[in-house]
Amino acid sequence: MANTNIHRNALAAGTMLLEYRLESVLGVGGFGMTYLARDTNLDKPVAIKEYFPSAIAVRTPEGGVVSNDTEGAGGYQWGLERFLQEARTLARFSHPHIVRVNRYFEANSTGYMVMDYESGESLQGLLKLPAGLNEARVKQIINPLLDGLQAVHKAGFLHRDIKPGNIFIRAAGDPV
Repeated sequence: MANTNIHRNALAAGTMLLEYRLESVLGVGGFGMTYLARDTNLDKPVAIKEYFPSAIAVRTPEGGVVSNDTEGAGGYQWGLERFLQEARTLARFSHPHIVRVNRYFEANSTGYMVMDYESGESLQGLLKLPAGLNEARVKQIINPLLDGLQAVHKAGFLHRDIKPGNIFIRAAGDPV
């Protein structure tokens, strides 16, 4: 479900990024934010992740992103290059338990990754339910994810942010 709260660094709903119209903020983390957007060419929802390391970046009034890295070590640029490399790597995968990256691009002096939008709920949300998850259900979730991680690791890529908030259970019940 989309987070309709306005985040202080988020681009406004209705903002156009190429052919994508932003609708709302789905989530915010230390290195970026993810938006629900509409692909206006294909008329379908997509998720767009924006590189926005809040500790070293600020949003300009025009919507751009600039580094406020006082160390002068180029941390922002280094992170942006890694973000774009991650997008290139993830775009090579076509696996049922890895979110599909369809495109990446640079705009507003930052990077964007366009992914399939998946409806459902995060594993973090499911773990908060009073009933919890039984062992059989945990295995139904973990085993397919391990298959996806194995594909990523075989390609020489290391996922460094595996946590319940980054595991999504689709409406059909399978994880991604």
